[in-house]
This record gives sequence, C-alpha cells and structure tokens, in this order.
Amino acid sequence: MEQPIHSLPSLFKQLGLDNDPVSIDQFIATHSPLKPELHLADAFFWTKSQSQFLRDEILDDADWAEVVDQLNVMLRKGRAG
Repeated sequence: MEQPIHSLPSLFKQLGLDNDPVSIDQFIATHSPLKPELHLADAFFWTKSQSQFLRDEILDDADWAEVVDQLNVMLRKGRAG
C-alpha cells in the first residue's frame, strides 16, 4: 500500500491557514528566518493545536512529516531560499 503524499498547500489547509501560493509565500516571508535552535513547533506564531500537530507528525514520523520538514526548511531559509 502506498503512503499518501501531502503537499504544502494541503498542510496549510490542515493547519487552518490560507493555502494559496501568495498566502504561503507571505507566511514564509513574515515568519522567517527561524533561529537555528528553535524547533518548528515551538515558534510563537502557532496556536497550541497547530504546534501539537506539527510536533506529533515529526515525532511519529507520520504521513505529514515530509511536508512539515519542507515547511521547516523554508522557514529557516527565508523567502530568498
């Protein structure tokens, strides 16, 4: 059985955020770059439920983990990355 593959827009939708390309770009530009020592789920801009979702997906290596990692990298590089 093949694992489901999630996209960045579907992650934003799952998190209850606007998921169109312009909104995603704006979110990245607004909230990056994250400090290297800060865990993605601990960033100040997440709600408690968003933070818990992100943390659980990475810790459980769940089916959203790959796209959560993609978001993490994007927020560390910033808009130019």
